[in-house]
Amino acid sequence: MTSPEHHGQHGEDRGGVALTIGNFDGVHLGHRALIERCRARVGSEGKVIALAFHPHPMVKLSPEHAPEPIEAFAQRADRLLRLGVDRVVELSPTPELLGKSPQAFVDELIDAYEPRVIVEGHDFHFGKRRAGTPVVLRELAGLRGVDVEIVRPVEVALTDQSVVTASSTITRWLLGNGRVRDAAFVLGRPHELVGEVVQGDQLGRTIGFRTANVATDSMLPRDGVYAAVVTMPDGMRVGGAVNVGARPTVQGTHRRAEVHLIDRDGAPLAMPERAAEYGWAIRVGLIAWVRDQVRFDSVETLGGQLSRDVKRVAAMVEPLLGSAYTVESL
Repeated sequence: MTSPEHHGQHGEDRGGVALTIGNFDGVHLGHRALIERCRARVGSEGKVIALAFHPHPMVKLSPEHAPEPIEAFAQRADRLLRLGVDRVVELSPTPELLGKSPQAFVDELIDAYEPRVIVEGHDFHFGKRRAGTPVVLRELAGLRGVDVEIVRPVEVALTDQSVVTASSTITRWLLGNGRVRDAAFVLGRPHELVGEVVQGDQLGRTIGFRTANVATDSMLPRDGVYAAVVTMPDGMRVGGAVNVGARPTVQGTHRRAEVHLIDRDGAPLAMPERAAEYGWAIRVGLIAWVRDQVRFDSVETLGGQLSRDVKRVAAMVEPLLGSAYTVESL
């Protein structure tokens, strides 16, 4: 994974630069549209630079109202680079930066990167008290001879036939309501729980459902059971029945994500030997909601329900394991 740069530590790219600024949380279809327009404006010989705030400016301005990150910044930067961004520059929302007037903000960016064009979304705001708007950006950049392109919002149809504008806010709302399939439509891919396998309390193996506990900085969806396509360290994709929540049947107190790995027939996947049982990387792509989390009267009753869950999950993920798939196939 390529590490993002920090603002003020950029290289010598000059000219032929398309610049875009934002939070890019989740790197959804709206963000993808920005990157595509950046590339179209400068071609294969030009450079696309994304200036990404980290953390979200609201963490500094109003911490109690700061949104939960959809994924870790490193994942965000990696996705941008894989979409064709040449450089991801981390913007720290310092009081000095957030206190700049719109003109000072634009002048600093143009002086630093000398872009040919700045590409932004329709809802872009910048500068002190978010006084800068797309119209203001176009005026200020134009005074410096820099073109500004404002990209129209990307509309996405959801499973309930409603149409939404792709945004990080709607993605968080969908995940918070367990609508991971709809979140995948907005993101252009399944939402992934990216992290490493850590030791849990090993209850699952006592009832025949050994699970991998995932330590992740990715946003957890609503408590419940989900179907997932899991990417293993060697790149192999397998199925996964994922439980998100505090496990009420066994008086759990902390929300967590644990995944029961299965093959395409629903049989438990052989786990690593104990020497390699923990600490390995895992990507859990959530493709469908299965059921709410329920408190069962006994561990035996829980085991019976898990058997039914696994059969249902196997049927959902089997068509997706053989080759590359798109969100339309979910």
